[in-house]
This record gives sequence, C-alpha cells and structure tokens, in this order.
Amino acid sequence: MALGYLALLLHAHLPFVRHPDREYVLEEEWLFEAITETYIPLLQVFEGLRRDEIDFKITMSLTPPLVSMLRDPLLVKRYDGHLAKLEELANKEIIFNKSHIRYLAKYYANKLYLIRKTWESYNRDLVWGFKQFIYSNNLDIITSCATHGYLPLMKMYPEAVWAQIQVAIAHYENNFGCSPKGIWLPECAYYEGLEHLLADAGLRYFLTDGHGIFYARPRPRFGNYAPIFTETGVAAFGRDHESSQQVWSSEVGYPGSPEYREFYKDLGWEADYDYIKPYIMPNGQRKNTGIKYHKITSRTASLAEKEFYDPICAREKAAEHAGNFTDNRGRQIKYLAQVMDRPPIVVSPYDAELFGHWWYEGPWFLDFLFRKSWYDQNIYEMIHLADYLRCYPTQQVCLPSQSSWGYKGFHDYWLNETNAWIYPHLHKATERMIQLANREPSSLLELRGLNQAARELLLAQSSDWAFIMRTGTMVTYAISRTRSHLLRFNKLYEDINKSRIDSGWLDKVEQIDNIFPSIDYRVYRGCEEPTPQ
Repeated sequence: MALGYLALLLHAHLPFVRHPDREYVLEEEWLFEAITETYIPLLQVFEGLRRDEIDFKITMSLTPPLVSMLRDPLLVKRYDGHLAKLEELANKEIIFNKSHIRYLAKYYANKLYLIRKTWESYNRDLVWGFKQFIYSNNLDIITSCATHGYLPLMKMYPEAVWAQIQVAIAHYENNFGCSPKGIWLPECAYYEGLEHLLADAGLRYFLTDGHGIFYARPRPRFGNYAPIFTETGVAAFGRDHESSQQVWSSEVGYPGSPEYREFYKDLGWEADYDYIKPYIMPNGQRKNTGIKYHKITSRTASLAEKEFYDPICAREKAAEHAGNFTDNRGRQIKYLAQVMDRPPIVVSPYDAELFGHWWYEGPWFLDFLFRKSWYDQNIYEMIHLADYLRCYPTQQVCLPSQSSWGYKGFHDYWLNETNAWIYPHLHKATERMIQLANREPSSLLELRGLNQAARELLLAQSSDWAFIMRTGTMVTYAISRTRSHLLRFNKLYEDINKSRIDSGWLDKVEQIDNIFPSIDYRVYRGCEEPTPQ
C-alpha cells in the first residue's frame, strides 16, 4: 500500500476574447497558441497513457471563458485557418532551408500534422476530448468562477460573488452533464467567509496557496499535507511550495535548463520581412509564430548567442527531470508518512499553459512523470482531490487565512497604482446590477437587456484585465476591454430604467459578448434565492 499521495492540478484558463466584428485580433491568438501548444499536446499525452494502460490521475480546471471559446463556432473556424497558416509556413521552411534548420522544420511540420489529426479526431471539440478521460476516472475536471473575477475585491457585494460562482456551476453542468466537485478560486484568492457561499453552491473543496493553510486558525497540525475542513464542511487544499517551485520557477526550476527550447527567439521576429509577411499580423507587424529554432543554451547567453535546439536532447532532459521530480516526491512523502497519522497528500497545482506554451517540453515531462510514477516507485499514488476526501473524510476543522498565489501572497497584484482606477467603476456597476436583479421585466426585450447587463458586468470583472495592467503587456487592450464592458453595462442600465432599449444595438452586443447564453440576471439577487439557469 502506498505511503501517501501526489495530486497534480492544472488550471486551464484564458479570458474571453472573441471579436466577430473584426477579421483579425491578435489577442484571439492567445487561444490558438494554447490549443496548439498546450491543450492538444495534453490530450495526446492522455491518449498515449490510456493506450499503454497506465492508470494516471490528474485534476484540471477548465474555466467557463475557456470552455465557451473552445466551443464557439467562429473561434473554431478561425483556429482552423490559424493552424493551416502554421502548416504552410513549416512546409515552406523545409523547402528553403538546409542542415539543422531543415531538420527542425520537418520536426515542426510533423508535429503540426499530428496536432491537426488530434484536432479533427475530436471533431474540433476539445471539451468533448477532455470529457472522454472523465469517464475513465483518469481526469477530474473542476470549475472556476464565471469570468475569473477576483473574489476578495468584491466581497463587500456577496451577490456579485454568488453570481461568479453560480453562473460558473450552471455553465459546468450545461457542458459536462454533472455538478463540479471542486473549484479553483481565481488566482487561488480566498477571504474569510467565502466558504459559506461555496457550501451553499454545493461545492466540496477549493484550492488556496500554502500560506492560506499555514496561517489558518487554529494552526493545522499537518500543514499543507492534509486538507482542512472549514466549519461549513467545505475542504481547503493548500499548494505545496517545494514541488511547485521545482516545476514553475525558470530560475531554479526545470524550465530554465539549457537544453530546453528558447521561448523568446521566434521565426516571426527573425525571418526576412517579405518572406514572413504572410504569416504575421495583417497590418505588417511582426509577432510570434510558434516556430522556434534555438535552445536556452545558458542563463547568460544573449538571444544572438543561442544555439540550435535539439528535440531529442530536450526530451531526454525532460525524462531526467521527471525522474528527479518522482524521486523528490517519494522522499518527501516517505518522510511525511513517518510523522503523520494519515497518508500525506502533496498538492502540486500549476497553470496549464506552462506545459507546452511557456515550457515547450512540459507535456513530455508530464508523460514521463506519469509513467515513472506508475512503473518506477511504490511510495505514492497519484490521486484526485475528491477521491482523497472520500478515502479520508475526517480532517481538522480550521479557518483558512486570507491569501492568493500572486505577488506577496495577497491582493497587491490586482490592486495597485496601475489598476486601482477600475474598482470604483466596477463597484458602482455591481450596485446597479443588484438593483436591476430585483426588477421584473415588462417585455422579452427588457429580459434580454437585463441578461446582457449581467454578462457585461461579469466580463468587466475578469481578473485578467487588472493582471495585464500590472504586468505592463497588452495594457491598451486590457483597458479597452474593461471600459467597453462597463460602457455597455451602463448604457443598458440607463436604457432599461428609461424603458427605451435599442433593439438593434442590443442585437449586436449579444452577438459580440455571447458568453453564458442561458444566464438569468436574477442570479444577482444572491444565494438566498437561486434561480435555475
């Protein structure tokens, strides 16, 4: 019998970016890159493990905005075009290059062929693809909030927090045919009292950062290596710092290894302009293509000094790192089992896009990790968090500490001099939405307006916009999105109150911001009066 457990969690999330009113928007490629570099490679790993009869276990959160985009016909069609362009470029590179670059171009062409094959094998519906692994109990999919709203900064409006949670659960049920067991709190951000809303929503557990457990009251006897129960019965699992840093950190973790592919040296920026022009932005601006020929080489090497990438060496290094991770978890769990009265659980959560997009070799690492955990050790088993709670239903009752997994561990990254200006506007809109929620519509047009107002507020609340403002990248887009959703909301609020909704304008807005087609604006009445979605 295993001495303990390892729980891997991948948080798959992107903000809702969809622009049917424009032929090309660079930000839509966030989704396309993630499909090509992360989501399909993960499915390919799962397929290989299932083929080889390896009973792997992994938990993923697929957030409502991501699920909505993956199933949106317009974005699916645009991804087809995006992938075709990449395939064309890779094949063109084979023709016009020699030696090692030609070898790498062939490698990319074959990889893209397999990407398309997987894409088409799931009928261009990756959500359906992931669902196949729920049925075999290899994958447990949990939810997040409706638009990844940062809950501690809206806690003064419990109706708004409830809307973020309840709309997400209804969306999950519509897409997966059952209720989620757990929730990945956006940015792992928790505040005291949130557990009551989670319990009312029927959720069994949530994720928080390690210090959210360490500083719980009373202090948890087993730290992060066993869940704690809140007084509501909802469990909290904490992130293990040691295993997270080994994978996540580009400085001391695996992704910084010299053999791995260099992210910041891309063909889109280095090829002759006339040659690459058909594959960059329509306005002529260069961008990443995803075809990269160089490796990290060393931490001190400039971009000009980077050496050519070798996928075979990189794959061997990923196997070595997976073995190191397996050994470290074995030693960690063996020690913990000696000092605990129950099997310890090491919870290792990561952003899904780390694997494949930021760290190209990440899917290989996961593949080797699952295989080595299955064949090469007997100290731990991999497990879903929900299964651990079923096996060990008695845990210490504590109150977690307010926390997040952002910079400094609290709310600084989402509330600072770069983005503080958005919150008075969001709070005012929230107050107005709560007011609208108590209104009964006088017509179908007004009902549509009320539901669209709820969508616009949810989209404005996305934590991604404040995050981008703080990072300093794509700031103009983040500001534009925040303002546009607030402007649409405020126009709807005024038009509804004056009974003069512009039906033509509403038609256009519904087509653009078409997330949550079954939403009921009454969700903003709060959890005392939940309504069916």
